[in-house]
Amino acid sequence: MGLLSILRKLKSTPDQEVRILLLGLDNGGKTTLLKQLASEDISHITPTQGFNIKSVQSQGFKLNVWDIGGQRKIRPYWRNYFENTDVLIYVIDSADRKRFEETGQELAELLDEEKLSGVPVLIFANKQDLLTAAPASEIAEGLNLHTIRDRMWQIQSCSALTGEGVQEGMNWVCKSVNSKKK
Repeated sequence: MGLLSILRKLKSTPDQEVRILLLGLDNGGKTTLLKQLASEDISHITPTQGFNIKSVQSQGFKLNVWDIGGQRKIRPYWRNYFENTDVLIYVIDSADRKRFEETGQELAELLDEEKLSGVPVLIFANKQDLLTAAPASEIAEGLNLHTIRDRMWQIQSCSALTGEGVQEGMNWVCKSVNSKKK
């Protein structure tokens, strides 16, 4: 089941637009994930200097995914993209344990943002194809995700490179958008 079938599932009103913000530290795999969703070539990806946006149209349904660069110097600009976000997808490099504290701080700051208040968040524990990757359960515990009470959240193991787990995460995104709209 690809992105288009997910979009068909999500579609409940014509021309319904869903704004998805894709954030995380640099080298976490955000752009690879975005290209995987759009069924594009992922063999030549360079660090994002700014943002990428992909819009997929299907039967009057539009999914807008904003992939914003994660380098430290770009992160202050993340807030320019918060408004009207329907779902936040936060990508973590599960194999980069040295940066877990930094990624946790960034996520905590995002969850405190007024403009993202109540916005469902999907955490992709990416790079699970690497032997050194921490399991999603360990990351969830380290980030104290169980303390999140003000929004729907989900952590999903995935590999943007192989595509494993990406579909399951996007299925959750669909459910959260539908239940939020009700």
